[in-house]
Amino acid sequence: MRIEPILMGLIFGLLGLALGGVIGYGIKHLLVQRTAEKHRDEATQILNAAREEAQKLELQAKDKALQIRQAADAEVGRRRAELTKEEDRLGKRREEIDIRADRLEKREQTLNKRQSAVDRRANEVEKLHEQEMAELTRISQMTPEEARQILLDEVEKDARSDMARIIRQVETEAREEGDRRARGLIATAIQRVASEHVAEVTTSTVSIPSDEMKGRIIGRNGRNIHAFEQAAGVDVIVDDTPEAVTISCFDPVRREVARRALQKLVVDGRIHPAHVEKILKTEQKEVERIINESGEQAVFDAGVAGLHPEIIKMLGRLKFRTSYGQNQLSHAVEVAQLASVIAAELGADVEVAKAAGLLHDLGKAMDHNVEGTHAMLGAEFTKRFGVNPLVVNAIAGHHHEVEQESVEAVIAEAADAISGARPGARREGLEQYIKRVKALEDIANSYKGVNQSYALQAGREVRIFVKPEEIDDLDSIRLARDIAKKIEESMQYPGQIKVTVIRETRSVDYAK
Repeated sequence: MRIEPILMGLIFGLLGLALGGVIGYGIKHLLVQRTAEKHRDEATQILNAAREEAQKLELQAKDKALQIRQAADAEVGRRRAELTKEEDRLGKRREEIDIRADRLEKREQTLNKRQSAVDRRANEVEKLHEQEMAELTRISQMTPEEARQILLDEVEKDARSDMARIIRQVETEAREEGDRRARGLIATAIQRVASEHVAEVTTSTVSIPSDEMKGRIIGRNGRNIHAFEQAAGVDVIVDDTPEAVTISCFDPVRREVARRALQKLVVDGRIHPAHVEKILKTEQKEVERIINESGEQAVFDAGVAGLHPEIIKMLGRLKFRTSYGQNQLSHAVEVAQLASVIAAELGADVEVAKAAGLLHDLGKAMDHNVEGTHAMLGAEFTKRFGVNPLVVNAIAGHHHEVEQESVEAVIAEAADAISGARPGARREGLEQYIKRVKALEDIANSYKGVNQSYALQAGREVRIFVKPEEIDDLDSIRLARDIAKKIEESMQYPGQIKVTVIRETRSVDYAK
């Protein structure tokens, strides 16, 4: 009884499972069909959309192709119209060229006819010329070559006369123009530089408060003054000059050191050999510092760069050197500035001219210790330190001891003369001025045939009247040259001196 219900339960369970499987399969199949239908609908929609898009693109392509074709047709039409116009223009041009060619051909025919007439006329003229030449030869009794030679001689004579007159005129105009431009250039240079008229002269006189100080300077048995002279290398002159002691030495630097040291000793009051040596050493260093600073300042003022320190130091020593009352360092700077202005006006090398002007008197800082002229000493010193050869030549040649090799050397010489000769540049006492003027007249009067001579323009010119019966025109030219050369050799003077020889012949008679 128990087994049957179990079997029945199993049977019903199996039937339920089978029925559930059938129902699940049916539901799954239904879902698959619905999904497939949904996919078919979506595919249909996509296909329809693609067809519509393709139709749109096809229409757009057809429109664009139509537009391109229309544009191409329009361009072809325009080109055809242009070609038609160009053909018309070329046709007209061709007609014009044909007409012009016909005119040229007619003109050529006319010219050929005229040329034939001209040739005939030329032949006639040639025959007439031959006839006239034959007649002239018969009348003048000269061949054409002889007549031509006479004519050439006359023309040459007239040409030489005109040429001499033109040469004199050109020389006069050139001399006047050169003098005018030179005066203007020098005036411009002096005005632009605008230096002080006279530089301060270095003095070798030391003021003392009283004559009692002279005894202290001399010391017992002269030991103080002897110690000072030996240590400083100078001579101390203690004479009757009131409240003053004079220091004498050829070396301006040593003289300056001694002057400064003696001034300090006088102010300090302690004068004995040990203290003298100490003060001299101190002042020696101070003067060396002043020399270096002065050289550097001069280089800066002149605008010259690249100089060796030894050259600058030697240049600074010129601060204590004077010539005709003119301070040599101030003179060197002034010459450099003048040379710079003149070189700029003439188109020369400004840097070379400035350096030559600044260093031209460098040898004066050492000519008291070394044998030789200051020009050659300065040239050798600068050459040793690699200065530009043109500058070295300008230094050596500014007094014509060597030949000048550049226009800058001539400019430096001219600037040196301007600096020394301009008004107020140098002090000159009345006695020295009278001696210089008298020396000029004595030199002129020493030559044979000189009647009288006069020094004019503060000794810048000497006029010489000669005896006409002893000196002719050629001799007067030679006399002026000889006197100028004698002045150059025997006198020292700034700038230049003009020598004028005047020869005058007078014929006198009396009516009775």
